[in-house]
Amino acid sequence: MTAPADGETGAGPDARSRLLLGFCAAAVAFAAIDTYVVVLALPDMMAAVGIPVDELQRAAPIVSGFLLGYVAMLPLIGRIADLRGQVPVLAASLAVFAFGSLLTAVSYDLVTLVIGRFLQGAGGGGLVPATMALVAALYPIEQRGLPLGLVSGVQEIGSVLGPLFGALVLAFGSWRTIFVINLAVGVLLAVAVRVLWQPEVSRLGAGAPRTSTSGRPDLLGGLAAVGLLAAGFLVFLQPSELKRDLTWGQLFIPYVDGGNRWVTPIGLIAIGAFVLLVLRCVLARRPLIDVRGWARAAVEADLVGATLLAVALGGIVLAFASADPEVAVFNPKGGWFLLGAGLAAAALVVHLLRADAPIIPRAALAAVPAWGSLVVSFLVGWALIAALVDIPLFARTTTYRDSQLGAALILLRFLVALPVGAIVGGYLLRRLPAGVITAVGMLMAAGGFFWMAQWDVASLDGFASNVPLVLGGLGFGLALAPVNAAILSTTAHDTHGLASALVVVARMVGMLVGISVLTTWGLRQLHAEHAKHPDLDLVELAIVQEQSVFTGAAVAAVAAAVLALVLFRAAPTRGLDTADVLRTGG
Repeated sequence: MTAPADGETGAGPDARSRLLLGFCAAAVAFAAIDTYVVVLALPDMMAAVGIPVDELQRAAPIVSGFLLGYVAMLPLIGRIADLRGQVPVLAASLAVFAFGSLLTAVSYDLVTLVIGRFLQGAGGGGLVPATMALVAALYPIEQRGLPLGLVSGVQEIGSVLGPLFGALVLAFGSWRTIFVINLAVGVLLAVAVRVLWQPEVSRLGAGAPRTSTSGRPDLLGGLAAVGLLAAGFLVFLQPSELKRDLTWGQLFIPYVDGGNRWVTPIGLIAIGAFVLLVLRCVLARRPLIDVRGWARAAVEADLVGATLLAVALGGIVLAFASADPEVAVFNPKGGWFLLGAGLAAAALVVHLLRADAPIIPRAALAAVPAWGSLVVSFLVGWALIAALVDIPLFARTTTYRDSQLGAALILLRFLVALPVGAIVGGYLLRRLPAGVITAVGMLMAAGGFFWMAQWDVASLDGFASNVPLVLGGLGFGLALAPVNAAILSTTAHDTHGLASALVVVARMVGMLVGISVLTTWGLRQLHAEHAKHPDLDLVELAIVQEQSVFTGAAVAAVAAAVLALVLFRAAPTRGLDTADVLRTGG
């Protein structure tokens, strides 16, 4: 199983390599689904941790925790993938995702639930840029377009499949069943990736962190891990049969009055097993988890800079992801979150100027198309989120008031067109400038949104409603490839993993800010219209709100088109291979 070098052609990967890539693509799809899987399960999750249904804002960390892990950790993971190779990062990300799913499934309070969701986000986010780079490592140039386009498309399809998957599982199980399935799938995919991987596949990095291959496995560490899992399950689940037993029930009695479950005998056993496992992972020659190797990789990738960047991004996520758009663009503490983000960003700039090997090399984003691609990607995300959220919302308001499935199928028409546009955009780059293709794509998206802004209560009943949906999906797809091409063509080869992560982060931040601003704007237009026409019913007022959101998204799409024409003029992208274009996680 070998990988072609840049510029080479060949017969493509063998069956083993294609199977490896298939598992990696499935992992990206599953992580994308998990972003939206809590939509229907959230009320049950709130009840499980003691949050009343009418206090929805208290449950915001359940959603923002996942986004925080996804966005804040992505630059560090992308940089480690540059330095250490894609497949080890993929396997480690799947392991973190699986552990986060386990913690979420057995959580008994909001803190453990949010930590579990954070780990799921961190693991899921690491899969995207590494998988795209792996495709380029496995396929010769002339065969990379289709697999990369398909992998790119599964990210956005998660917004539809996530709620559907949640609904299917909830039909026969509880919300915890969703995350038990995530755990099982994550473990199976991690094992499959490690079994199928051969070191020569990863050609962009120096290889995975590793320890000596000689000697016996760490049996003591294995016993500590088994003990931790067994005791941890008892601490979290506290089976009633054991608690009522005269003998075994003593394991669950706190040593101090009013103490929590961690100061019980079984809780202290779990803590002791955890401490022993950590010590073995740090000190053993062949530990279960190579903590020393991954720590060296994190330090080499600039852990200090990554922490500052994570704090800056985390402040933005917390400010906007937990906002109540009926009150303000960001939540009441959003000002403090943004202040913290600003201070962290200022400290990051100082660090980048002083550090010998910063997480973002000083010259990496110096070219106008390089930093310009982040600006355009931010605006693309701002507009894209309006389609992902408000198209099904409009459908639920009008034609499909009682059908989540029907509303999802409306959005599916948009999402099916998106990966088609991504592949077409990649091939057009051989003949047209990146700025022109991006501008055309985003103007198509803007045209689709302006059309949607004219929709009324009966618009989705006619076939014509498919036109703006397909037009918008193709437009966004066309724009993804040239935005990625602009940054890849003006950054060094050994920073493409980081560049991939930054493009995704810019788009995700654009989504967070965009949905908050657009929804707030739409609600204000709703209230203004209600003040002028108090006789309008709820459906008519909701349509006014959605029309305002679509108009705002169209304006953002036009801004992206104009900036792309200006900022991408110097990007040498014509003739750039489609695989390199789409590799950034489009």
